Order: sequence, then C-alpha cells, then structure tokens
Amino acid sequence: MMSSRSRTDAPRGKSTLARWWYSLCRLVCWAVCKVLFRFRYFGCANVPAVGPLLVVSNHQSHLDPVLIGVACPRQVGALARASLFVGPFGWLIRSFGAVPVERGSATGGIRALLDMLRAGEAAIVFPEGTRTHDGKLQPFQSGFAAIARRGGATIVPTTIDGAFTALPRGTTLPRPRHIALSFHEPVGPDEFARLTDKELVALVVARIAPTKDPACTSAC
Repeated sequence: MMSSRSRTDAPRGKSTLARWWYSLCRLVCWAVCKVLFRFRYFGCANVPAVGPLLVVSNHQSHLDPVLIGVACPRQVGALARASLFVGPFGWLIRSFGAVPVERGSATGGIRALLDMLRAGEAAIVFPEGTRTHDGKLQPFQSGFAAIARRGGATIVPTTIDGAFTALPRGTTLPRPRHIALSFHEPVGPDEFARLTDKELVALVVARIAPTKDPACTSAC
C-alpha cells in the first residue's frame, strides 16, 4: 500500500451538498461509460445498504475506481497517492471521498481505510496491489482480511471485466470496448470469523475469478 506519513482528513458525515455533488458526477460518469464502454453492471442487491463495507475488486486499469463508483448503489471512498491531490484534480477526487496517502506505507493506508469503515462508510480495495499486466487475475495480498476484521466490514467481492482492453497499461486514452462489472455474494463478519486469512482470501478470489456469465446475475 503506501508510506508512514499519511493524511486521513477526508470529511465524515457528508453534507447534503456533497452527496448531491457525488450523485451528479456519478450520473455524468454513468452516461460516459454507457456510451463509450456499453457498461453493464450486475448484483447490486449484494451490496448492503448500510454499515461498513469493503468492495474487494480485481484491478484491470485506471478506470476501475470510476466503474465501481458508477455501479455501486452507495458512495464509495478509496485511497489515492498524495501526489495526485494538487490543483483542480486534487479538489475533485477529494470531493468524491478519496483519501490522500503517501506512497510506500501500509500503516497510513490501513489507518485511512479503518477510519472510513469505523464511520460506517464503504471503501474500495484492490488486493492485487497493482494493475494487471496481462488482463489475468494476479495473486491477492491478504491485508484486506485484517482490515475487514478490525473494521467489522462486510466484504463484497467484485469482478471487473473488459477494462484492461479498454485502457491497458501504457495508454492514456481509453478505447471503446465493452466493460461489465459484477458484485458477488457478500462475506459478512460472522462468516469470515470462522475462516483463517488464507481461507478468506481463497473464498474472495473464487468469487471474483471471472468464470461466470454475468448475465446469470441480476442486472442493476
């Protein structure tokens, strides 16, 4: 994740104006994703309406946080490199609930995520640690398991399919490709309390691995 010094000053108890702003930007992004990527998403009923939530997803491209934000019925926060929080872009991502963290320290990232979860919010994590190089699922780091336990969060395994071909590594402009996203059956604290971290990681990976036709899942 990222370095020993981190800023975890994202706003809590979001104002009505902040929620309206997020909803407006989500609508704009939804329209762009529909036109450019024919974006489809499934399984929104698997996302709990309230309580601490960890959206655990594979990581295909820089589009992934936007895609999850568009599809998720709840506002979701995420960690981002502190160096991105400059100028208008920094203001924009902060207004969406992103939390700046210095690159290189697990401590800062864990603290920021726990702050979100203990406030009853939803957060995104990408346990592969970095974007895929070939579109395939990479080994998962187990850190999200400890974060979910400490934050009392429900885990929603999430699969993104198609974002790698739309915006592969080394490209700056997205290509018009079809993208789909699926929220899978959640794993609640009572369920993963009976599992070791290794077993929990294996369960989440099994649900994320893109082996099912998303058409078999309820569309949002």
